Amino acid sequence: MTHRTLIASHRGGSYPWPENSPTAFRETAKLAVEQVEFDVHLSSDDACVVIHDPLLDRTTEARGPVRARTLAELRAIRIRGAHGETIPTLAEVAAIFRDTPIKLRLEIKSDPDRRLYPGIAPRVLAVLGEAGMLEGTVITSFQAPMLTEVRKAGFTGTTIWLCALPVWHDIGVKGAIGVSRGRECQGMGLHHSILDAAVLEEVRAAGLSPGAWGLKERADIRRVLDLGVDVFTSDDPVTALEMRQASGARPEPE
Repeated sequence: MTHRTLIASHRGGSYPWPENSPTAFRETAKLAVEQVEFDVHLSSDDACVVIHDPLLDRTTEARGPVRARTLAELRAIRIRGAHGETIPTLAEVAAIFRDTPIKLRLEIKSDPDRRLYPGIAPRVLAVLGEAGMLEGTVITSFQAPMLTEVRKAGFTGTTIWLCALPVWHDIGVKGAIGVSRGRECQGMGLHHSILDAAVLEEVRAAGLSPGAWGLKERADIRRVLDLGVDVFTSDDPVTALEMRQASGARPEPE
């Protein structure tokens, strides 16, 4: 039986389409990926909005913190290269995928000073619950305390701690496993460059699901597919799907 390696479209597929844009999500919804990955911040009036950075500068025509703008203000800000599209809300993204088999892989972000947004966990869960999308959603974060906040808010689904490279180099595989288990996570997301068969074996032996992030180039996608990680995020989901199909690594049926 073929190993089940899942593919998540990273930021909605930031190579073929403007990242975290409505177009990216609509196009991803047409693909045979298992998950769509995206990022959530809070507006000044506590609305859940989908954008990667805590600052507007890189991906939009505005500048400054996302948190400094109301939802109405954010809705008027255009995404660079997205032909007039503006920053979507979490509810809008959830609606795009509601009637598809694609599961949400939602990363909860922090503010420009790396502080957790007060109350973001219950707000995210409320939006997902209203959209009927709580079941099957995976919640991720680079900040381990956020995953505890998600549990405290009542989330019973899958959580993944994303281990940043500097943290990995400081604490190693055993430390990373300790953090993930201590935060009641079901898996760990690791940068593809530090993954090898020994790391995968140790993570799985600890009862955690190993995943990879940072996949952009074909050679990296090939290596991760050959390693047999459980899931990886890719900025180029179209190419990732083609490579998985060519390798015969199709996911097992549910």
